[in-house]
Amino acid sequence: MGKVLRAEFLKLRKSAIWLLIFISPALSFFVGLAESVEDKSFQWVIAISYMAFIHGLLFLPLLTGVFSAFICRYEHIGGGWKQLLAMPVSRGNVYIAKFLLVLGLLAITQLLFASGVLLVGQLKGFEEAIPWKTLAISSLGGLIACLPLAALQIFVSVAWSSFAAPLAINVIFTLPNMLVVNSEKFGPFYPWAQPFLAMIPTGQDGFGAMNVTMETLLLVILGSFIVFFLTGFTYFQRKEI
Repeated sequence: MGKVLRAEFLKLRKSAIWLLIFISPALSFFVGLAESVEDKSFQWVIAISYMAFIHGLLFLPLLTGVFSAFICRYEHIGGGWKQLLAMPVSRGNVYIAKFLLVLGLLAITQLLFASGVLLVGQLKGFEEAIPWKTLAISSLGGLIACLPLAALQIFVSVAWSSFAAPLAINVIFTLPNMLVVNSEKFGPFYPWAQPFLAMIPTGQDGFGAMNVTMETLLLVILGSFIVFFLTGFTYFQRKEI
């Protein structure tokens, strides 16, 4: 597995994918910097909420699809799958390695988001202490919420040779987030909305599904992740190359 992961990393080492991890954290940073936070009792929490709105609601789900498509792109060009699987590696290790690489890129993106929150607080001179626990739960929660999306997008990217098709599907299902997160009935069960719901600090008065419990979210996230990952893993094991 270590050798497979190393090989996958080498493929992406000089690619433009590393520039993409800065886009969403940078945009959310400027949003946090531009918004005025008058309530000094909840400055950090409000800043996280503002920044998570654009990051978790839109860009984080989109980046999950972009990373997945990018990681599978090389194998779809010039018979890459046949060359890869002709080597002494198992299909299972290849699939898991690609999935872990997507999670690694998302983890770096979340670390950059958390760094952006801290920088916003320093530049705006927040007086209250840094809520490390809230920031950690928000950042880690967004990463965990991306598990089913990453599993689904790796599955789609492996199945379809087109680079644009998986991205188009991801965009189509991400755009309704603005409406879906306002629904107590559908929001918690919509995979593309879960990163945003998981990143919003608990205890904030919100609207609709933004008040769903973390326990419910985790059950939905882990359940859908298991279904998507096992489906994609089984498909890849049986896929004719």
